[in-house]
Amino acid sequence: MPLYGGTGAPVGSVRELNGALAQARYALASARSTARDGSAFTDASALTGLDALLTGVPAEVRAAYSRAVLGELRSNAVLLETLETFLACDGSWARSAEALHLHVNSVHYRIGRIEHFTGRDLSRLYDRLDLWAALLCRTDSA
Repeated sequence: MPLYGGTGAPVGSVRELNGALAQARYALASARSTARDGSAFTDASALTGLDALLTGVPAEVRAAYSRAVLGELRSNAVLLETLETFLACDGSWARSAEALHLHVNSVHYRIGRIEHFTGRDLSRLYDRLDLWAALLCRTDSA
C-alpha cells in the first residue's frame, strides 16, 4: 500500500501554523496526484513552477479545466502538437516552423485554427498562459 506525505514551511510562531498546515496539505495532494507506482513525499518548497502548482489541484478539476479551455482542439493531435511547440518556442513563428518542419505560413494557419477553436488570442500572454495550463492539466481521460 503506497504512502504519501507532504510538508509545509517551518514555523517560528503559533500564528504561522495554519499557513504551514495548508502548505503541507497542498504538498500531500501533489504527492498523491504525481505518484505513479508507489509512495511519494513532497515538500511545499519544491512546488515552484506552474506544473508543480497544478499537481495539488484534484485530477477531476484539472481535467474539467483542460476540457473547457481546449474544447474541440483536444481531438486534433496536429493542432495540439502545434500549440505545444508554439508555446515551448515562446511564441516564435520561425522557431516553431523549424521545430515542426513546416513553412512559417503553415504555422500561422494552424495557430489561426487554434485561436478559432479555443476563442483565445495567442498574441496575448494571458491567453497563452490559459492554454499552457490547460495543456499541463490534460489527462488520458480529458
